[in-house]
Amino acid sequence: MKISTKGRYGLTIMIELAKRHGEGPISLKSIAQTNDLSEHYLEQLIAPLRNAGLVRSIRGAYGGYVLGKDPSTITAGDIIRVLEGPISPVEGIEDEEPAKRELWIRIRDAVKEVLDNTTLEDLSNYTENGDSDSYMFYI
Repeated sequence: MKISTKGRYGLTIMIELAKRHGEGPISLKSIAQTNDLSEHYLEQLIAPLRNAGLVRSIRGAYGGYVLGKDPSTITAGDIIRVLEGPISPVEGIEDEEPAKRELWIRIRDAVKEVLDNTTLEDLSNYTENGDSDSYMFYI
C-alpha cells in the first residue's frame, strides 16, 4: 500500500488542527501557508474528513476548522481510511497461495497496528528534533 498525497496532506491538516486544539477555528489558508501546500487541494481533502466527523467547520469572518473529537481519540488509521480506503498492501490477498497470503496479512496487520495505535495527540507532540513527550515510533 502506498499512501498518496491525499493521505499525507490529510494527516498534515489534522496534525495542524491537533497542535492548535482548543484555540478556536483554523483556516485552511493558514495551514496551506505554514506547510507550503495548495489551499485548493486542502479544500478537496477537508470534505471527506468533515463527512466522517473528524473535523467541524465554523462559518464566519473568524471561521475555519476544528477537530470533531479530542486528538487523543483520533488515530492516523482513522484519517488514512477516510482518505485512502481500506489498508491493504496488495489487492486480492485471498487469491494468493497460503505462504504469500500469510506474508501479506502479517504486513497488513503490522501497518494497521502502527496506524491504529498512533493518535493525533501523539503526532502533534512529536517535535522537529525527534523528541516526543509521549510516544516512540517503531515499525
